[in-house]
Amino acid sequence: MSEIRQDKATRDWVIIARERGKRPTDFVYSGQRPLPPAAYVETCPFCPGHEAKTPGEVLVSMNKDSSTGNNWQVRVFPNKFPALSPGGTTERTYEGSFFMKMHGVGIHEVIVETPVHNRVMGLMETVEVEEVWRAYWERYNSLRKLKEIKLIIIFKNQGISAGTSLEHPHSQLVAAPIWPSQVRRQLEVAMDYYNDTGRCLYFDVLDFEVKDGQRIVMQTEKFVVFHPFASRVPFETWIMPTTHNASFGDISSSDLSDLACVVRANLVKLYRALNNPDYNYVIHTAPLDDENKDYFQWHIRITPRMSQMAGFELGSGIFINPAIPEETAVFMRDFSTD
Repeated sequence: MSEIRQDKATRDWVIIARERGKRPTDFVYSGQRPLPPAAYVETCPFCPGHEAKTPGEVLVSMNKDSSTGNNWQVRVFPNKFPALSPGGTTERTYEGSFFMKMHGVGIHEVIVETPVHNRVMGLMETVEVEEVWRAYWERYNSLRKLKEIKLIIIFKNQGISAGTSLEHPHSQLVAAPIWPSQVRRQLEVAMDYYNDTGRCLYFDVLDFEVKDGQRIVMQTEKFVVFHPFASRVPFETWIMPTTHNASFGDISSSDLSDLACVVRANLVKLYRALNNPDYNYVIHTAPLDDENKDYFQWHIRITPRMSQMAGFELGSGIFINPAIPEETAVFMRDFSTD
């Protein structure tokens, strides 16, 4: 029989469809993948030598290996077609006397993760992954100073089904002047839990997962990786620090090295174990006004895109997951990254 499990972070329900459940190996992509792209593509605006095709850099990490013939490793610049832009006002106005609106004030940036067109993050060296995450961290800490910004979201869309439009490895940052309803729901649930118990909901989830052990994929001194109890999709993965901290921007510089190792290891597992699935990852961090509060814990969520929302999910908001997290976690835990 299937199970209906509750996500403690949102109080939403997820159906774990045991009776239509698949083994973890059933999710390995068996179709014909397109031929991998070349290491350099003449028409790609993100490849070296095409820097003039993008807006000017706001951050650049220099390449320490001069033998490559390229002088940068990571570039960050404003999105050429931004969802939000600097300027304007955050004052609410009305369309007529009913609909509310405001200027699209904010920041939208692109992080080009490597000069090599076909070098996906799961196949990078750890030092290269660390450069990417250090760029995230530096841009976060720069933009958090802007008074009109309320929330900073850093995310990666890998593959067509995950929403990417350019295949050159890149991720994005959006700094917004509002709290979206999904984020607000997470915060309200976490605050209610804190008010009731005096503890952080996310740290209690982490404590339970570590003690239970069934859904743990990887554990280091500073980070724990697990498939959550109410996973919405097959192989949904959370990476959570073992030190309590509400804001991604407040982690130490030294912790970025360990984080890079953990992120890379789990992307390697996805790439090799499931034959390079499309995925999204998002850094979940507290809004800027609540960064010093004890009720939230920053973390990363990786969402492989191996299934699509259909009518029931769209109509009810309830995800149906045909994979059992206890089984997928064991599969990934036992899969070597060597």
